Amino acid sequence: MKNLKKGFTLIELLVVVAIIGILASVVLASLNSARSKGSNAAIKANLANTRAQAELVYDGATPNSYDTVCNGTQDPNIAKALNAAHSASGATGTVVLTYATAQTATTSNCHATAGAWAISVPLKAVEGTSVYWCVDSVGTSAGRVNPLAASTAACPAS
Repeated sequence: MKNLKKGFTLIELLVVVAIIGILASVVLASLNSARSKGSNAAIKANLANTRAQAELVYDGATPNSYDTVCNGTQDPNIAKALNAAHSASGATGTVVLTYATAQTATTSNCHATAGAWAISVPLKAVEGTSVYWCVDSVGTSAGRVNPLAASTAACPAS
């Protein structure tokens, strides 16, 4: 007469649990990467929308000027887009609207003069060598290694 035991051995159960744990860790790592890329896409989309809004500010000012792009007095949509991009970046600092203040890794900056403007926000996850996403009045919309410098209203060259 055969002794038929039903069920699994302890080793078989431990192997199955270990395999499930490894698969779960791979899925979670991929999910975190996707979240960071999604945040970067939100930053880029919000800043892309500011270009058209800034032109509306310029055309609505008499005489034509970008002076009020950053302070939101003429068009609050730029401030909303900048704040949304800053929030998506996860930066712990503030949104800086002062022209004479250099950007840091924790701040998002908007600089404007009568003739030009620039907005730079840290990316949630570094893309290649790009740490910041910058848009400005001359048409730049690109990742940058360097932050927005003080007293400049143009994206850095690199």
